[in-house]
Amino acid sequence: MKNVPHTVTDAAIATIRERIESSMYPVGTLLPAQRQLSEELAISRASLREALSTLEALGMLHIRPGKGVYVSSAQANQPHGWRFANQATLPDTYQMRFALEGFVARLAAHSIGDADIDWLDNNLESLRGALEETALEEAAQLDFAFHMRIVSLAGNAAIESILRGSADIMKESQRLPFYRRELVLSTYHEHATIVEALKARDGDKAGNAIETHIVRAAQRAGVHFPLPARRGSQ
Repeated sequence: MKNVPHTVTDAAIATIRERIESSMYPVGTLLPAQRQLSEELAISRASLREALSTLEALGMLHIRPGKGVYVSSAQANQPHGWRFANQATLPDTYQMRFALEGFVARLAAHSIGDADIDWLDNNLESLRGALEETALEEAAQLDFAFHMRIVSLAGNAAIESILRGSADIMKESQRLPFYRRELVLSTYHEHATIVEALKARDGDKAGNAIETHIVRAAQRAGVHFPLPARRGSQ
């Protein structure tokens, strides 16, 4: 028995996926224009974009900005399928983030100001709203902005350049964990812990909180990697 879609976005995903699998939309062809599809599926353009992004993450579609959406496969990958394998593996990406972001969070805790805290609080509430609405693309953008705000606060131009230069890879590594629908608010709760540590200007807690967040996000995406011992541990 097939699962019943819970939202209009889920229903659109199921319909488009069925059309691809039945060859109504053959591999290599261009999907109908988004205006036409949104009318056919009785869905908003924003929700349709979320559905298309999900199907792209599953490896069934390829979105080409300004050129349309193409069918790339009649079979879905696992939700943690990684489309940047020719640049860096998914485990390597999370390990890079673990190594760099824990360090910058420790620096940021000592330079953060009240205006920065207000910005992080606002971002946190916007992220919660996006996740509750299953607006995964918006959530990924907010997630990326949150992490890069902390990187900027650290004041290390070399690390900021590396992470901003990997923006697409970063955002995808942040979006993949959201497909565990039963754990979709985990990122919000983990970000809240990071913000509390930054408010306390506690560098070690901030660094540990962001490292824990990255490890757990990786696990939600199906990636596990060995961790170095915490400071002060035997």
